[in-house]
Amino acid sequence: MSGGAGIRSISGETFSWQEAVGGWRGAVESVLPGLLFVVVFVATGQQLQPALIAAAACALVAVLLRLIQRSPLTQAFSGVLGVGIGVFWAWRTGDAGDYFAWGLLVNAGYLLAFVVSALVGWPLVGLVLGMFRPEGPLSEGGSWAGAMAWRRDRVLRRRFAAVTWLWAGMFGLRLAVQGPLYLADQVGWLGTAKLVMGLPLTALVLWLSWILVRGTTAATPAPVPSRQDP
Repeated sequence: MSGGAGIRSISGETFSWQEAVGGWRGAVESVLPGLLFVVVFVATGQQLQPALIAAAACALVAVLLRLIQRSPLTQAFSGVLGVGIGVFWAWRTGDAGDYFAWGLLVNAGYLLAFVVSALVGWPLVGLVLGMFRPEGPLSEGGSWAGAMAWRRDRVLRRRFAAVTWLWAGMFGLRLAVQGPLYLADQVGWLGTAKLVMGLPLTALVLWLSWILVRGTTAATPAPVPSRQDP
């Protein structure tokens, strides 16, 4: 999934676009390193080193600002890790396209996980959202066992399966568009596609997910035991 903020936006009674993208600051921290990489790479006549420095510096500044302001670091650290892997990979190979290779692998991994979970009848969206339901461990009085209560409800299973396939479709679409651009070494277009199909597409899928699962936050009724005549 897309982090705690995104999950909360799915499980809430109302949908907040700002919460879905991790707040405006989180959105900027997520988009800016990749945007700077593409802009600097194109502006310098496809010089790799300045583009890598710009992306890495941007991610590091985001973390330093949060440290100075003592604000939560989770999203910034997650961003700097992804940028760091991309910078290191591209620096080692000398291929600008490899800055995006890690992101493609991550999308392939997510695609596999979501598809397999849906096919085996344990949709990943249900497993995650189960923890936020009233019976789940993240709610007062809930438990880890309660996180699986939704599996007793056929309607919930179908909804969670549909949303799981929706997320699988997003990851598959990214690979279908960005994979050929990576193989063709079209770095500018690849970076543009990654930006467009990154946070904006994720926010759209979160909203569609919320539409499909809203109204499912009530506790799943416990099965009524059968009464036997004496």
